Amino acid sequence: MYTNMNLMVLDERQLIEEIREFLHDKRYLVVIDDIWDGKLWEDIKLAFSNMNNVGSRLITTTRIFSVSIACCPSTHDSIYQMEPLSDSDSTRLFCKRIFSSENKCPSELKEVSRDILKKCGGVPLAILTIASLLTAGHQIKPKVEWQVLLDSIGRGLTEDASMEEMQRILSFSYYDLPSNLKTCILYLCMYPEDHEIDKEDLIWKWICENFVQHGKHQTSIFEVGETYFNELINRYMIIPIFNGFREVQSCRVHDMVLDLIRSLSAEAKFLTILESNKDITSSQNNIRRLSLQNIEEDQETTPLANSMSISQVRSITVFPPAVTIMPAISSFGVLRVLDLHRCRIGALNFQPKMRDIGYLFHLRYLGLKRTGISEIPEEIGNLQFLQVLDLDFNFEMRVLPSSMWKLRQLMSIKVLFRCYWPPGVLGNLTSLEVLERIYASPSTVQELGRLARLRRLDIHFIAWSLEVEETFVETICNLHDIQSLSITCDDVPYLDLLGGRWEPPRRLRQYTFTSDHIACSALPMWITKCGPSHLSNLSEVHIIVKDVQQEDVQILGRLPALRHLWIGSTHQTERLLIIGADEFRCVIAFGMHCEPATQLVFQQGALPNAEYVRFSLGVRVAKEDGNGDLFELGLGNLLSLQSALVEIHWDGVTNMEAAEACAAVRNAMDTHPNHPIVNLHLDPEISEDTDDEDDDEYDDDDSGDEGERMDLD
Repeated sequence: MYTNMNLMVLDERQLIEEIREFLHDKRYLVVIDDIWDGKLWEDIKLAFSNMNNVGSRLITTTRIFSVSIACCPSTHDSIYQMEPLSDSDSTRLFCKRIFSSENKCPSELKEVSRDILKKCGGVPLAILTIASLLTAGHQIKPKVEWQVLLDSIGRGLTEDASMEEMQRILSFSYYDLPSNLKTCILYLCMYPEDHEIDKEDLIWKWICENFVQHGKHQTSIFEVGETYFNELINRYMIIPIFNGFREVQSCRVHDMVLDLIRSLSAEAKFLTILESNKDITSSQNNIRRLSLQNIEEDQETTPLANSMSISQVRSITVFPPAVTIMPAISSFGVLRVLDLHRCRIGALNFQPKMRDIGYLFHLRYLGLKRTGISEIPEEIGNLQFLQVLDLDFNFEMRVLPSSMWKLRQLMSIKVLFRCYWPPGVLGNLTSLEVLERIYASPSTVQELGRLARLRRLDIHFIAWSLEVEETFVETICNLHDIQSLSITCDDVPYLDLLGGRWEPPRRLRQYTFTSDHIACSALPMWITKCGPSHLSNLSEVHIIVKDVQQEDVQILGRLPALRHLWIGSTHQTERLLIIGADEFRCVIAFGMHCEPATQLVFQQGALPNAEYVRFSLGVRVAKEDGNGDLFELGLGNLLSLQSALVEIHWDGVTNMEAAEACAAVRNAMDTHPNHPIVNLHLDPEISEDTDDEDDDEYDDDDSGDEGERMDLD
């Protein structure tokens, strides 16, 4: 709503006036979440008082009933108090978490289960927390341990549903964690309330803080960190956030869990949080980890270095605009983790201070994503223990310093494609496991062959030559640990570069080839050559080919671990493609875009787990080749379907025939048991009534050419 205002620099009075001015003469629905203090509400409501916005609504939420009374002093009937779960719903949730079904609870555990659920008071978080304590891995703990836990809970939430009782129940889950996971969950205090925490960044920070211990042979330390992350999800200590492919990409911490770990962190002096200038006191000594959150910009603020002892700080994460009080980089003598993500240091004349980065000899993690910097100083070569360097989305950066060849411990680096790598740098980074968005010059392609530990490679080709092609194939064949390979290219003659010369490692999980103008001549030969048994871990394929054949569909459909498929064609000859009942058993996101459009038919039993499908429908093809019902695509056979995007190609047919196709698809969705959300795109031209908000799963351009606009309704 306030995209053009920097509200962080406004005082209370100015903020109230800005909100009142913005909402003047507007109808609005405003939700103010999680108010803890009735006095705070007195200040908030000033922004909305004496405003005659007919039809507008203001909704507040709170965990404290007395605060709700303060929000609605004269209209108590406007207060909705959420009821706890019923006994049957509590039992269903509890048993599903432990036994996978409410009907599988052993008879000897039913009585103690009922007693435990009474202590949980119908609070879902309490139920899930307690349930996670009663399982060890995939094994259910013996009855005697259930009884011990029941006795430990005490009165629970039955007599006193206070925050203290809920915190005590949550503390059982914390103290049940292994010591290494306790440290990892405490580290989440580093982030503000409701902050979305990137999974990969968090795991790398754990690694750089030495919280993650090496696992079995041939298992990377990052994969061990992933098991830590997943265990915290399984124990309901963190809330997973999924991307469009139903993969966990980030997490949040429940408010009550965050309150608990902040309290434990403060008690153990594990981490110091500064949320306002008032938090800065000279009494704070021996700080080990520091999080600067939500501090208002104030030029008169006492420099942090003069206010507290920071010489022993090992980790600092800064959230905008708190970077304005950050002390000189050279003040941190033993720093391991420095994260300045989104702090616009490039616009704050911070660039000269970056030369001091060379003093941070112990630094392991350097996060400079979206900071607006234009260069990295040569002094970065002094950071010989550096493991993670994130320079992504710094669009002014054009070249990396030649001194980076010294960073032999570097495990992950992210840059933009067009950032130039000086010759001799990349080949010396022999510890690299993650290399994202690298520009494929002749020297970098050659040096890639020395990175034997590489797990993820994201490479972009612009210039092309036979030498580059041969070198790249030779390089890829030497990367035996590669799990994710993403290739993008401009106008280069890419047909089937890897051909049958590459035998991918069995651990390959993701393969992507994208281009705006070109396509593979056919399905990559290494897929057809290796077969399902060799590609047993391949879970994601994004590729563009010239022509999708029925045989290609069958080959891909037999891949046992495939979960996400996007395949497009540019010169389609097959007019009908059938998705059979025994194909794509694990796929949850399925996309197929064919030009010219073909007709796709889903047989009974097809895509049993697919939640999202995207495909193209050629109205003329269906009209010319169809028998009986022209637009019977079998969408009702997709039992798990939640949403669909269908591209209607209506070249060569009338508006009425195109509208008939749209109506048929909508009717199939309306009669589907799940009532999936459907988005229809018309090519040429997108209808005014088409909602494109959910179309972000696949990054391709389907906007179509200029043409006649028609109304789907």
